Amino acid sequence: MTPINKPVGKKDVDLVEYWQIIRKRKWVLASTTAILMALAVIISITTTPLYQATATILIEEPGSSVLTIQDLLSSNVYSSDVLGTYFKTQLKILQSRSLVERVVKKMSLNSRPELQSLQNKRPSLFQMLKRFVTLSWLAPRKAPAADAETALADPYSLYAKMVLDHLTVQPVPETRLVDVKFRSTSARLAADIVNTLAQEFINFTVESRFEATKQTSEFLSDNIAKLRDDLALKERTLQRFGEDKKLLVTNDKENSVLSKFSDLDKAYTEAQIARVAAEAQYRELRSLSLDSLPQSTNNPIIQSLKTNYLQLKSEYEQKSGLYKPEYIEMIQLKTRLDTAKNQLETEIQKAVEAAQSAFRTAQAREASLFKMREAQRGDVNKMNSDAIFYKSLEIEVQNMQALLNSLAAKQNETGVSARLSGLNTSNIKIVDKALIPEKPVSPNTQRNIIVALLLGLIGGLGLALLADFLDNTVKGPDDLEKLTGLASFGIIPHFSAGQRQTRGGYYRSYRPADTQGAAGELLANIRDVELINHLFPKLPISEDYRTIRTSILFSQAEVGPKTIALTSTSPQEGKSATIANMAVSFAQLGQKVLAVDADLRKPRLHKIFKVKGGTGLSGYLTGRMPLADVIQKTFAENLWLLPSGLHPPNPAELLNSRRMQDLMKIVKDSFDVILIDTPPVLAVIDPLIVSSFTDMTILVIKTNSTKRKPLLKAIEELKKAKASIAGAIFNDAKIRSDGYYSNYFQYEYYQDKQSDEAAARAERRKAG
Repeated sequence: MTPINKPVGKKDVDLVEYWQIIRKRKWVLASTTAILMALAVIISITTTPLYQATATILIEEPGSSVLTIQDLLSSNVYSSDVLGTYFKTQLKILQSRSLVERVVKKMSLNSRPELQSLQNKRPSLFQMLKRFVTLSWLAPRKAPAADAETALADPYSLYAKMVLDHLTVQPVPETRLVDVKFRSTSARLAADIVNTLAQEFINFTVESRFEATKQTSEFLSDNIAKLRDDLALKERTLQRFGEDKKLLVTNDKENSVLSKFSDLDKAYTEAQIARVAAEAQYRELRSLSLDSLPQSTNNPIIQSLKTNYLQLKSEYEQKSGLYKPEYIEMIQLKTRLDTAKNQLETEIQKAVEAAQSAFRTAQAREASLFKMREAQRGDVNKMNSDAIFYKSLEIEVQNMQALLNSLAAKQNETGVSARLSGLNTSNIKIVDKALIPEKPVSPNTQRNIIVALLLGLIGGLGLALLADFLDNTVKGPDDLEKLTGLASFGIIPHFSAGQRQTRGGYYRSYRPADTQGAAGELLANIRDVELINHLFPKLPISEDYRTIRTSILFSQAEVGPKTIALTSTSPQEGKSATIANMAVSFAQLGQKVLAVDADLRKPRLHKIFKVKGGTGLSGYLTGRMPLADVIQKTFAENLWLLPSGLHPPNPAELLNSRRMQDLMKIVKDSFDVILIDTPPVLAVIDPLIVSSFTDMTILVIKTNSTKRKPLLKAIEELKKAKASIAGAIFNDAKIRSDGYYSNYFQYEYYQDKQSDEAAARAERRKAG
């Protein structure tokens, strides 16, 4: 059988596999859960009961920071920030040390023994878990000496801290209500502290507002007196300045200086417009010529002369093609054309001179008006400067007068508010006072046990999975197939003479007490499993060896293997005992079987079969002894043994010799099956040499003991040696009821004989 290594891909989630892991390590889960539940019960029983009192207060947002008549008589208008800055500030005040110190002083809590019991209270299970998860236990704790020094400096601060440690302020969502809670070992003390805290909170807000009103009144009085003095000084300054500058009016429309400046500015603007128009006309006329005279010329004389000139010129040009210049009519027409041209040029020159004169006149008028306007501007600026200063003084006087009136009104209002402060009106109200609690809230034994149960289950599952993840041993055929792609020929259960036998599972062991009579007495004396197949062939464990034998025979369809090498990854994996029982099982088919002990370093088969170990394989390979002298008949029918012989100095060279290969050819002709015991693969090179010239190599794996990496390394080395790795045999498996096989029978199998006969018939068919 040639195994195919399966590629290792992404592992699918197998719930059955996880269930098997949990069942395998159920004691980890059970012990973790039991410990946590026991701890929860112990803590719940030993923890001092705590009572919680709760009071509900209403925090309304005030209209202002000063207590006014409107606060008392009108309904409060709430802003959109009810749960904003003001509300959060009040919550912080409720939990402030100064407010709690007021409660401590009023109730004389420093003399109440109930409060001191809170200091020595043991933490609850939840507090311990929270402290462990948040790693707060790593923070350095305050020394008792420091607490003593603090108590001496401020005798109320220590008790205030104790109250704050057990005080909870919790706003009610979507409302302006706040729940104030306090826990104590005394139910009455808890209710008294909550009610006193709520009342002191109201008193604190009233006192704070009255203090603000008082400070505001004093501030207003000082500022009003100072403002009156400043106002009188400003009024005198305004009067003197008006008299000195002789400012009677400050209206621009009634002031002659401003009116004159306005007229000059208007005349100057008109002069600019006239100058620009004259200049444009002058430039237009100056650029006129007879050939390029525009049609839009404004001068009617020039326009008329131009029209006459153009008509004569056109008539002359038309007739010049018909008549010669010396012709009398042409001479007359030429004279009239020249006269019209001279008149047009003369008129254009006159128009240019007139436009130039008008332009210069307009330019001179513009310059004159500009000087007059600038001179008047100086007077206006001087007048405006005095008027502006006067106006600013007047505005200051008006503003100071308005401010004085406002402060005086505010002073009257705060005076009334101060007289009304004795009414203790506040925007804080107690909705529900705290009642004396009847039942403790801590410890909650039922909740603690449930939480401990859940934590135990979760923690136990985590530990079980972690232990399985850290376990890098090969656990069974499925694990082997996923890891290497090799198949398993079968499983040999664990044998223990002192343990009970459980049937039908993956972890199973056998005990002698399951047998009766003489067979039971004989089985009780057996301390190992090396020849159990020979001594007790009807035991279930013997059937397991025969099942493996059958799997080997059917592993190759055409011709069954004759030379089979058994090896392991490391020592103490039950390889020699497996070979001994497998040799017996093959011999039980009536075949001639030879067991070869090729472990020339630590041989054991001669001890199992109780034959002489001095002569054997090493003697034959060195040429000192013939083959007939080294092969010995055992007490089992059809079974011979070739022991290892004396320890040679060079076992690898002997096994790799030509004589060893010839030996294999000789014994193949004489025996039906040759089973070869070899050393562990990772220990020496001997098994690699032997497996290279055998028909089949089988690995013996000790269940839950053989490591995965060494197994992969051993398989890799065997493949390099061209070994035909057929599969593996799992040895020493503690089979459990949730394992790979169905229930076993109690003592003996009725199908033993039929199984042997079926295997024998299959072997005869292959041989025939």
